[in-house]
Amino acid sequence: MFKKIIKGNKKTPKSDAHDPSSYGHGARNSGAVSANVVVNHASRAGPAASGPNSGGPNPVLPPSGTIEPLPLFRDVPVSERQTLFLRKLQVCCFHFDFTDTLKSPREKEIKRQTLLELVDFIQSGSGKITETCQEEMIKMVSVNIFRCLPPASHENTGQENADPEEEELYLEPSWPHLQLVYELLLRYIVSSDTDTKVAKKYIDHSFVLKLLDLFDSEDPREREYLKNILHRIYGKFMVHRPFIRKAINNIFYRFIYETERHSGVAELLEILGSIINGFALPMKEEHKLFLVRALIPLHKPKPIAVYHQQLSYCITQFVEKDYKLADTVIRGLLKYWPVTNCQKEVLFLGELEEVLEATQAAEFQRCMVPLFRQIARCLNSSHFQVAERALFLWNNEHIVSLIAQNRNVILPIIFEALEKNISTHWNQAVHGLTVNVRKMFLEMDADLFEECQRQLAEREARAREVEEQREMTWKKLADAAGEDMITA
Repeated sequence: MFKKIIKGNKKTPKSDAHDPSSYGHGARNSGAVSANVVVNHASRAGPAASGPNSGGPNPVLPPSGTIEPLPLFRDVPVSERQTLFLRKLQVCCFHFDFTDTLKSPREKEIKRQTLLELVDFIQSGSGKITETCQEEMIKMVSVNIFRCLPPASHENTGQENADPEEEELYLEPSWPHLQLVYELLLRYIVSSDTDTKVAKKYIDHSFVLKLLDLFDSEDPREREYLKNILHRIYGKFMVHRPFIRKAINNIFYRFIYETERHSGVAELLEILGSIINGFALPMKEEHKLFLVRALIPLHKPKPIAVYHQQLSYCITQFVEKDYKLADTVIRGLLKYWPVTNCQKEVLFLGELEEVLEATQAAEFQRCMVPLFRQIARCLNSSHFQVAERALFLWNNEHIVSLIAQNRNVILPIIFEALEKNISTHWNQAVHGLTVNVRKMFLEMDADLFEECQRQLAEREARAREVEEQREMTWKKLADAAGEDMITA
């Protein structure tokens, strides 16, 4: 039995060692990887092992040999360039330990130079690569970029409530190679020589899904490349568009309702901003549901400041595309309006101004009562930035025109807040802005202004009467209790 086991463990034949299609793993392959590469001992296949940057087995340098540089594309005949392309891809499948800068410096540089040559070859369009080469190139890209991401900073420290903006920036050690791999993928996708019918076989749903997983990388350089690549895939591969939108939806749902932790929300929203801009009218129900179920709830998580600019742009794009969505958006903002987070409140007021600027009169009238009740609360905020930002709404001509058309409803709602600011607010800037807004309403409709003053005076008089009555009742109770104690 032992002899049979020994006999069964045969060496890889030389013919297999030179087969260019027998290495790497793509988005669809998770089996063992054959580490065939040009080494000093070219007849020997290197051992398959797990690379430091991958979740699966990847090629590593064989202990008995080193990578040798291959000839340049311009130094070989045109008929041999496809074969050379495959051999260069093999070289680029090796992983190196970048945590130790002194380890394999020569081999690292050879791989970097080889990647640069591949990028130049694709970018120059000097020759249309075959389908086999395209498949092997995507496998090489997959070997390099699809990996287990390191634990996030809060996972290492155990500080669950740490502010994402204050966390230490993590930079991927293997970026000198990773950047060139991403650049190669980007150049391949944008190339006019790339046939989408062929490319979609290898850049499939599985590949796109793994690409989306990488958006959680803490390295901003990697997320920037991923953003550009995914955007280009969305533009070039129409067949993937619904899948990409759904996959981004799922990332947002998990972020909103489970983790509230994801590094790439801003980049994903930036892609969506461009996608929303291209939506055809009338807008599909699917897109409206995306607004209600994903974008508006993104106002809920605590780290909104990290991605608010991109989120605000997406929301405004929806309203500009379909003005009837303004009421839905404004009521959504009011639903998630912060109670104790003043900085978040300032962001909401800024976004509200952008939305109102694209809002028409009919939609404004539907939500103006709850909206200005909230604005009245903001006017009286003890945090001067909140009150100041709310008063800045009256600097916008379109918003002022909407308010003027509906002043009979709006002024009674906010009049008391204005008067209270003038009499009690501690900040001089807020006091001055409030005086200006009050003057604006007085000039707009003096009769209405006087009526609001009268109603406020009546309410204050009634409130004083109620307070006096309450004090008298308490005094009677205290006197009665005192007499009972004396009697006892």
